[in-house]
Amino acid sequence: MALTDTQVFTRALPVPRGPLSATVITALAQSPSAKQLPLADVDQADPYGEDLTLALHTCYELHYRGFDGVDPRWEWDPELLRLRAMMERAFRTALRSDTDGGEDVTAALDALLIEPVPGNGVSHYLRDTAQWWHMREYIVHRSVYHLKEADPHAWVIPRLQGQAKASLVAVEFDEFGGGRGERIHAELFAGLMAAAGLSPGYLHYLDDVPAPAIAIVNLMSMFGLHRALRGCLVGHFAAAEITTAPSAQRITQALERLGAGPRCTLFFTEHIEADAVHEQVLRRDVIGDLLHREPHLAEDVVFGIAATELLEARLAKHQLNAWNSGTTSLRRPLPEHSGPG
Repeated sequence: MALTDTQVFTRALPVPRGPLSATVITALAQSPSAKQLPLADVDQADPYGEDLTLALHTCYELHYRGFDGVDPRWEWDPELLRLRAMMERAFRTALRSDTDGGEDVTAALDALLIEPVPGNGVSHYLRDTAQWWHMREYIVHRSVYHLKEADPHAWVIPRLQGQAKASLVAVEFDEFGGGRGERIHAELFAGLMAAAGLSPGYLHYLDDVPAPAIAIVNLMSMFGLHRALRGCLVGHFAAAEITTAPSAQRITQALERLGAGPRCTLFFTEHIEADAVHEQVLRRDVIGDLLHREPHLAEDVVFGIAATELLEARLAKHQLNAWNSGTTSLRRPLPEHSGPG
C-alpha cells in the first residue's frame, strides 16, 4: 500500500542559512569520519538567529525521525556532538541572560494564568482580525513542533520517579491518543493541515519557518536530551499546558469565524478540555512530587517556564509585526488558497 503524505517519516536536509548550518548540513550529506568538523564561529553567531537556530535544530532532528539519506551514525558522532554542545551553550547562556530567574515556582505558574485585558496576543489577533492567509501561516509556524507533539517530553520519563513519573506518563498517554493511533495529537494536526490546504508531510515547511518558531522546538529538545535539565523540561511542559487551553479556545473561534469545519477545529477543541486537566496534573502531581524529592530543582523549573515565555513572546512579536505591516511572517509567502472547505 502506498504511503500517504502524512505517513512520510523523513525529509531532505534543509537549506543552510549561514556558516554554522552550512557546516552541519554539508557534513550530514557525507559519511561520518574521524576528521574534525570545522568550527564556524559559534561565539559570534546570534543565539536566536536563523543560522545557529537551524544548525541546532538539524542536529536535534537526528534524535527524532532524521533526514533522508543521512548516515544514522551521525546521531552520536563525537565531533558533531562537540559542535552541538557549543551551540547549546550559546543558546542557553542567552536564555539565562534574558530571563529573571528565581526559585518561586508557584508565583511563576500563577503568572501564566493572568492575561491582559483586552488581550493583544496572536490568538486574539487570529480570533478578531485574521484573514485565512494569517491562519495558514500560524499553522505552518506550529507544524515544526506539532507534527512531533509530545515527543521531546517523553525523554524526561526515565529521569523521573514515583508520582511525578506516573502522572507525566498519564499526560503523555493523552498526547499520544490514549492508545488510538488516529487520535495522536500529531495526527490530528496533520489532519488540520490537510484540511487547510497545506502539506501534512513531516517538516515539509522547515525551510519556510523562521528562527523564532524553530527556537521553541530547540528549547524542548535541549531540555529533553539533558538529564541535568529535567527540571527545566517539566517547567516548560507545565507552561505549555497552562497557556494552551485559552489560546486553543480563541483559535477555534477564529477558525469558525473563517468558515472552517470540524476537520480544522478538532485539533484545537481536543486541547481546550485536555490541557485544562493536564495543567492541574503537571502542577500538582508532576512538579509537586518532583520538588518534594528534589527541591534543588526549583530554580530549573522556573527557568523552564521563563524561557518558554520568552521564546513564545519573541515568536508572537515576529508574527504580529509582520501581519500588522501586511507582510508574510514566514520566510516566503505560501501559495494562495481560497479558504477552508
